[in-house]
Amino acid sequence: MESSNPVLSHLDDTARTQRQVLGQAPFERAMTVDDVVVRTVALVALTTAVAAVAWFTIHGGAALRFGLIGGSIGGLVLVLVISFRRITNPFVISLYAILQGVLLGVASRGFEELYPGIVIQAVIGTLGVFLGMGLLYRARIIRATPRFTRFVIGALIGVVVLGFANLIVFWISGRQGLEVYTQTGHVSWVPYVFAIICIGVGAMTFILDFAAVEQGVRYGLPRRYAWYCAFGMLVGLIFLYWQILRLLSYIRR
Repeated sequence: MESSNPVLSHLDDTARTQRQVLGQAPFERAMTVDDVVVRTVALVALTTAVAAVAWFTIHGGAALRFGLIGGSIGGLVLVLVISFRRITNPFVISLYAILQGVLLGVASRGFEELYPGIVIQAVIGTLGVFLGMGLLYRARIIRATPRFTRFVIGALIGVVVLGFANLIVFWISGRQGLEVYTQTGHVSWVPYVFAIICIGVGAMTFILDFAAVEQGVRYGLPRRYAWYCAFGMLVGLIFLYWQILRLLSYIRR
């Protein structure tokens, strides 16, 4: 029976193609959950290591501007390219991890200087949400049904578009609405609500990631697709970290 899940449907089509390919290349092993776990840990470790280097070495000037602007724009471009083209090349995916590591390092240090201890709180919160969603998925309390998938995708597109629109308005007029970009000043209830919604949406995307891994293993996709699944996990973790960090910064003011 074909999958009715719009996020996972491409795995069905890919699996059919790959089964034919595997018939001609019998030495290519199918991916396992362990493959995804190992690659996810490796990407997180790479991102963390680069972030640590950027934290201690980039303090201002052109390097800081490159870290912030290059990490943001380069990361966004790679997310779109890897996602839509379903790239499984580990070097391209690792490049995304490196760019995000630079951005995370310099930006997190700025938050830490203003609010000591906020970074470790955001890290613990991110890992806690990730593990909690994993337990909920494993217990089948939350499932990636077609309706759930459509809701999460729609919500994710909505918060991302609203976030970018809010940023553009801030660049043009200096007005802040859904998100607050200045380091001081009063924060109304609207940014709190939007940050909580973003955290909720980010948490639910992990359900889709877990389901994609399960579906890929079931259909016997080649081992290289574990990189694509690990990439999805990394994107979700970084998105969630930023939302939790932003919410904590509001609370700490």
